Amino acid sequence: MALSTAADELPLVGNKAPDFEAEAVFDQEFVNVKLSEYIGKKYVILFFYPLDFTFVCPTEITAFSDRHKDFEKLNTEILGVSVDSVFSNLAWVQTDRKSGGLGDLKYPLVSDITKSISKSYGVFILDQGIALRGLFIIDKEGVIQHSTINNLAIGRSVDETVRTLQALQYVQENPDEVCPAGWKPGEKTMKPDTKLSKEYFSAI
Repeated sequence: MALSTAADELPLVGNKAPDFEAEAVFDQEFVNVKLSEYIGKKYVILFFYPLDFTFVCPTEITAFSDRHKDFEKLNTEILGVSVDSVFSNLAWVQTDRKSGGLGDLKYPLVSDITKSISKSYGVFILDQGIALRGLFIIDKEGVIQHSTINNLAIGRSVDETVRTLQALQYVQENPDEVCPAGWKPGEKTMKPDTKLSKEYFSAI
């Protein structure tokens, strides 16, 4: 049974990701994206950014696109979300990177023009009408396994997202093990047991 928060709401991590269906821009076309279509098939990196044509945002969006093959190898799709319209998203994609644009991206940019997605994931800033830099890793069963939320001025790390995704997939494939701080593939893991865990601590 999941624990409730002080507001008697379920925490996002450890529970089903709120489903959504929205219009998006992908390959310079308008497409329909529905989160539940990935369930049972792929992991999903769902990240929110404040606004198109801003400053930190393009560095994050293009960084995820440039590393898309790394996520493909991990059977993972990336979805970027902001409160902009699909027309704004399209114009930004059609703008060259050297001019502050995105160029072609390897994943969809979702339009949350109604703000409903941002609100359901708890990242919407009411008085500014935009979303914080929230990032969620959703497993193939549709459960949120990880979330980070940065304030507007702080960009996120693709490397850390990949590392966390790898750790998640490892423990799901090896349910009798847990990953210690900073774990990377090939490094020692730990048994979640008072006696067996000493094997890890004695080896480091």
